[in-house]
Amino acid sequence: MNSQTNSTRRGWTLAIVSIALFMVVLDNLVVNVALPSIHQDLGASIQSLEWTVNAYILAYAVLLLTGAVLGDRFGRKRMFIAGVSLFTLSSAAAALAPSIGLLILARAIQGIGAAIVTPLTLTLLADAFPPERRGVALGVWSGISGIAVALGPLVGGAVVQAASWHWIFWINVPIGVALVPLAARRLSESRGAQRGLDLTGLALGSSGLFGIVYGLIRSQSLGWGSTEVLAALIAGAILLVAFIVYELRTTDPLLPMSFFRNRAFVVTNAVSLAMYFGMFGSIFFLSQFLQNVLHNSPLQAGVKLLAWTGATMVVSPLAGFFSERWGSRWFMVAGLGLQALALGWLAQLAGLHTTYTSMIGPFVLAGSGMALVFAPAANAVLSSVHIDQTGQASGATNAIRELGGVLGVAVLATVFTSTGSYVSPQAFVNGMVPAVWVGAGVLAAGALLAAVLPFTTRTSLAQVPSDVAELAGAAA
Repeated sequence: MNSQTNSTRRGWTLAIVSIALFMVVLDNLVVNVALPSIHQDLGASIQSLEWTVNAYILAYAVLLLTGAVLGDRFGRKRMFIAGVSLFTLSSAAAALAPSIGLLILARAIQGIGAAIVTPLTLTLLADAFPPERRGVALGVWSGISGIAVALGPLVGGAVVQAASWHWIFWINVPIGVALVPLAARRLSESRGAQRGLDLTGLALGSSGLFGIVYGLIRSQSLGWGSTEVLAALIAGAILLVAFIVYELRTTDPLLPMSFFRNRAFVVTNAVSLAMYFGMFGSIFFLSQFLQNVLHNSPLQAGVKLLAWTGATMVVSPLAGFFSERWGSRWFMVAGLGLQALALGWLAQLAGLHTTYTSMIGPFVLAGSGMALVFAPAANAVLSSVHIDQTGQASGATNAIRELGGVLGVAVLATVFTSTGSYVSPQAFVNGMVPAVWVGAGVLAAGALLAAVLPFTTRTSLAQVPSDVAELAGAAA
């Protein structure tokens, strides 16, 4: 295969997986804005509205590892197309849902499709780009994800305000319909190492993650002392221990425990968990602060959050580009440090008379800090394992990050309710400030942990401009 063909293939792969990731990330974020409209239209209870969000999160978090393994086993291109098709069909089903029960079911199926697609976007990129050219591609991939994060609340607010909640699901359908034949034509098929399908490990791992994630989600409404929550968490922990013991003994493990003897893999995943815990747990409250305390509409809040999420979009490609030259370590240290500083700054500012102008600086710092972690962390994980193990590593990393986000919201919600409530703007601030400080502390600890990441570099400075030129030419 000549250089021009390779370049074209890489450009198409990057475009296709980035669009798929954009669709999945955007859908997860637009739904929250539509919940009041869904409540009015379908007569849904508060608990049902929670499950409109949680059904997706639960299916997504639990099956991330499974999606990656199925790609390794049956073909990454084939499973990617299957995942996009399932996500598209379930989006149409959600848009047409006549009742809240059917909407929750469609959301759960969306989560399954997203769990198949998300890790395969990374493994398809890893297969298309050699290690020395991967950083820039991962930077673009992260930047596209940043665009989806930036546009999620904005698109959700605009669509609900201009049309109806049904259209937040309909917008996925034409994207998916166009993407499936494009992927079938332009992606190259690849598989992981030929190994047996570890059904026992799959059952233990998925059941254990289900218990943990279910318990964390329910703790937000039932409290940590609830019998249901404790039973789910304990059962999940026991099943995960059984999963580890089994994986240590089997010849074809779903998740090789040797990954966790690799310092780069362990540290990077611990850092990612800390970032998702601290940052996404805090965003949960800061986005509400703009509405509940500063009295912005959902659309206005989405626009104002662009200072945060827009910075992520701009900085991510640069972080991927330069981390190839200087390694991932100091980008991740700086990224988590900036996020900790930003959250501390926001906690200091928070009050009934806070102005949005005063929040722009920490918003930009937080978004830039997130961008400094995304691509370097993905590159560090993929570089820490053999090429035929990228599917397993990608699935594990995505599952750990999602677990961090769910855990962050659950723990910070507990901190919030111990000192504040939703009864008044002041009560909300009283709860939010200590919660955000906890998030800042977790991020600061993550920055210290990132400092022990092994230093690696994949390319010389002379190679970097040609990598960028090739990507630009392929995209053109």
